Amino acid sequence: MWRNKIQYTLFCLTFVVFSSQMLQAAETETGYKTISDIAYYSPETPDQTEYMRERCKLDLYYPTDIKNYPTVVWFHGGGLKAGKKEIPEELKQRGIAIVAVNYRLYPKAKKPAYLEDAAAAVAWTFQHIAEYGGEPNLVFVAEHSTGGYL
Repeated sequence: MWRNKIQYTLFCLTFVVFSSQMLQAAETETGYKTISDIAYYSPETPDQTEYMRERCKLDLYYPTDIKNYPTVVWFHGGGLKAGKKEIPEELKQRGIAIVAVNYRLYPKAKKPAYLEDAAAAVAWTFQHIAEYGGEPNLVFVAEHSTGGYL
């Protein structure tokens, strides 16, 4: 019983600290930069098709005036048949980075291609977000609709 209370208390404290850091960052005048169409597969990835090179890209929106910020990797919806990467307006100006991901779509791609793309985009984020000032230990995944499948 005490163990559960301690765990719950630690969770709440962590949430409060994390939330207050995000609010402080969002309330200050922070500049942001967007880099579009970053390929998340390495050019050396074997068996890349033209369709992979066209679709497997991401946009990075990140704060330029703060460091060690959290990052949200965002997957669009569309039933695995439609949709495109975009940075949700609701997530902008929050003191966080957003990685908006395109992935291959049906019928040109079939499972497990969608999952491979999602894993590659998240891996790219962990490997590269520090280069832009983000904290690799604060990477989170979010989605809209079918993006949750990924």
